[in-house]
Amino acid sequence: MSVGVVVNIEDGKRDNASIEAMIALTRADMGRVNELILSKAGSDVEMIPEVANHLISSGGKRLRPMLTLAAAQMFGYEGEGHVKLATSVEFMHTATLLHDDVVDESDMRRGKRTARMIWGNQASVLVGDFLLGQAFRMMVDVGSLEALDILSTAASIIAEGEVMQLGVAKNLETTEDDYLAVIRAKTAALFSAAAEVGPIVAAASKTDRAALRSYGTNLGLAFQLIDDALDYGGDSRSLGKNVGDDFREGKVTLPVILAYRRGSAEEREFWKAAIEGGRADDESLERARGLMTKHGAIGDTIGRARHFGEIARDALAPLKKTPQKAALLEVIDFCISRVH
Repeated sequence: MSVGVVVNIEDGKRDNASIEAMIALTRADMGRVNELILSKAGSDVEMIPEVANHLISSGGKRLRPMLTLAAAQMFGYEGEGHVKLATSVEFMHTATLLHDDVVDESDMRRGKRTARMIWGNQASVLVGDFLLGQAFRMMVDVGSLEALDILSTAASIIAEGEVMQLGVAKNLETTEDDYLAVIRAKTAALFSAAAEVGPIVAAASKTDRAALRSYGTNLGLAFQLIDDALDYGGDSRSLGKNVGDDFREGKVTLPVILAYRRGSAEEREFWKAAIEGGRADDESLERARGLMTKHGAIGDTIGRARHFGEIARDALAPLKKTPQKAALLEVIDFCISRVH
């Protein structure tokens, strides 16, 4: 059977959700970020720029560094530090993707073969380490110990999340709380840090910093939960990987957790065979999607994402009205309404 789009998250979606306002506000600064990315990804070791540029040039939206830039602009920052911090954020994200693809044994990323499929696992891990090193050098250049603290702490939390994910891999007894703890570390921590270092470098108040930190955390949770839903009903181009990859890799994401817990004894046996036993062919994927639809698992995953999106929205509510605030609010709508 062919895998078509089965997820409909149009209900309750805000009209014309996009990140165009964010792109417009950060265009000039993102141009400088992109120049810095190319500069700092360079090395006399030929394989390093080859591997780094393979992923860096593969068409990601660069949402995380845009958050840093917009959050700094929001508080009137006019220096240079936000560009280096935004580049650091993007390098941390890219390093995480390189490492993730090795851990997950992924073949495709954003419609292209993963770096590990071209250059091997060792090169992917080591180039990821190089990018992390470059990220920390740029953080030091900025000269803000607080920004360095936030981003270095996030790097540690992301690594903890990776290890936590190994612990829940193929484990159908994983609870929703367990899973949320994993994505809070793996995904939300970098969104949170990306948003918070903007007001830090702009010397904003602790209250403003806390607002952006909460915004980033909850946006990251919403973003990941929508990704989880799209894995069972998106398309490869918009998802950035093959549809069904989570299923084939035996990942226990929230749609699986909900469908498994709500299923009959016979359905649970299917999930055990597919996730724990590795019987994850296309026919099994179709059945998995059918069970998720039957038990409302995808719809409820999207509902959880909307919940975190509203928390992110409320976090910004007390802040004064600015074009950057409006753009950050639109990002929430865009992340939750990603049906392409």
